[in-house]
Amino acid sequence: MNAQPCRLYLITPPKLDAAAFADTLAQTLDAGDVACLQLRLKDSDADSLRRTIDILRPVAQERDVAFILNDDPIIAAETGCDGVHVGQQDAPYAEARAAVGPDAIVGVTCHDSRHLAMEAAEAGADYVAFGAFFATGTKQPKARTEPEILNWWSEIMTVPCVAIGGITTGNARPLVEAGADFLAVVAGVWDHDRGPAAAVQAFNEIFQAG
Repeated sequence: MNAQPCRLYLITPPKLDAAAFADTLAQTLDAGDVACLQLRLKDSDADSLRRTIDILRPVAQERDVAFILNDDPIIAAETGCDGVHVGQQDAPYAEARAAVGPDAIVGVTCHDSRHLAMEAAEAGADYVAFGAFFATGTKQPKARTEPEILNWWSEIMTVPCVAIGGITTGNARPLVEAGADFLAVVAGVWDHDRGPAAAVQAFNEIFQAG
């Protein structure tokens, strides 16, 4: 099992108004430990994406929260993001790494594939993401994944693993116990019945309990 406690990997809501969202984001990040924030706006054009990054990136980085852009390594590099997350249908790892440079974070979606995860780790990915572990309304998952893959990964590899897909404070504990280094959460934070700040606090209580 991992020596370090699991941490929260926060993903933005699928649709947002950056100027209005900035205050909510600040309050959410101030509520407890968050390792990184991924900006994932699938339907945004390049110009509006850049404007959103310019507004939200400082909110995260001023709090020592890594700011990761989904899908687009070129824009990530151009706009001062801390890294990029790529899926299997996005830019290949090598292309993403070349765009963002050796010191940036590059994470790779691996669904439920041990083979893809091994390939990504051997190529130099900073983390691999497994999922979806639970039903999710955020996106149509390519695969459903069992927590055992986290056990397997954490026992043989040092590259961190991220669990994603339908994770809430109510179902997170088995993933933490299975060895996830990070839990990637969208609706489980933003749609929490007591608000996103309370969700961050609740996730951190789960992590601290081991």
